[in-house]
Amino acid sequence: MAQERAVVSLVDAKRDLPGTVASVMDEHSVAETIRSKPEVYVKINAIDFKPYCYTSLEVTGAVLDYCRKAGARKLFLMENSTQSNFTRLVFHVAGFDKLAKESKAVPLYLDEGRQSVVNLPHMGYDIHVSEHVKRIIDQRDSVTYVDVPRLKTHSMTVLTCGIKNQYGLVMHHDRSRDHNWRLHRKIADIYSVVQPDFTLIDGTVATINGHYPPEALQRQCLVPFNIVIGGRDTLAVDTVCARVFGYEVDEVGHLAEARDMGLGCADLDGIEVRGEPLSRFEKKYPYQLYDAFPPDVEIIRGEERNCLEGCDANTLALLQMLYLDFDGKGGFSIVMGKGFDRQKIDALQGKVLVAGPCAYDEVGETLIRRLGKRNVAFTRECNDLAGTTGGLTRLMKVNALKMVPINPLKSLQLLAQAKLHRSTARIPPLVHF
Repeated sequence: MAQERAVVSLVDAKRDLPGTVASVMDEHSVAETIRSKPEVYVKINAIDFKPYCYTSLEVTGAVLDYCRKAGARKLFLMENSTQSNFTRLVFHVAGFDKLAKESKAVPLYLDEGRQSVVNLPHMGYDIHVSEHVKRIIDQRDSVTYVDVPRLKTHSMTVLTCGIKNQYGLVMHHDRSRDHNWRLHRKIADIYSVVQPDFTLIDGTVATINGHYPPEALQRQCLVPFNIVIGGRDTLAVDTVCARVFGYEVDEVGHLAEARDMGLGCADLDGIEVRGEPLSRFEKKYPYQLYDAFPPDVEIIRGEERNCLEGCDANTLALLQMLYLDFDGKGGFSIVMGKGFDRQKIDALQGKVLVAGPCAYDEVGETLIRRLGKRNVAFTRECNDLAGTTGGLTRLMKVNALKMVPINPLKSLQLLAQAKLHRSTARIPPLVHF
């Protein structure tokens, strides 16, 4: 018997966004799923409150309204923001708290509250998730899970859509492990443990040149596609998203890993794309960071290993953002990876950021002894974004509180509330000594 083709909707949403969202979800019988499983969890992409870093409020609102009208008796809006942030703050600044209230949904800050353990079978170790995520995993026959990310490239993983969006289900303290050359397999393994009932991609305005566009580079980093992409098979949806950006599955490591694990369809010939023709998308868009960095910051990379997925890309993304959007100062060096030219290390003067365990183990203590503790900032985990933020804000003389576009007292109040609810989010130091 021939295998049934995966169906993915790729629809122009320029004229009627709410109507388009509803028609796409209807096309895949999402209302029927909700009626049979009326406890509904909607996972957005809200890593930060910077513009275009999160799923648009318009798409999120349309999904929540659809779920409510379809018969959701319990409706949750959930996320766990990126390291160096906490979800309660992101929801407040971006407007998701207000939207949830208007949509009669309960906001779930997944960095808060009780945690449960989940095993990643292909990685061979356990991770920690919110008890709400564990409920979704354990109760797939009685809860509906809808995945609603924004269409983005990614400087570490080429693409971040439905499958990559689930990395936000993992607690901060478990994200650094294998956030390196093994990241793609870990992302696919998370997807092997929990798969959404439906994935809807917000492609109204996509991001390129990474996933975290500095406000100063919006012209270079934003693409107004005005589309939504949806389907039951998240791997098939992401395969179509990759094609929209001009990439094949084998160029996106976690999609290839998910395909090889047998977790869905990653072959365009086996996917029925309804709506807009894929031939409309002719360009290959860059996922690498746009070349705009402080000229007086020296980057020294190890020759033996320097993982783009670990210490490299996120460090440079943060360096770029602090430089362009917050007038961050340069005049220091960054050391990352392993296998260094000792002459370059011995020639370093002034202040240095040693990024990641490989670099620290090889040259960190040597630099601290020679340059002094106050002149060397360092992290000792792969992609320790909170630690990197703390180090770079100190070196670049940027006040972390001023990075949040609300009254600092309100920020501190929200942080206190998060801590009272047992948030384990990793955030940078608010004050440097």
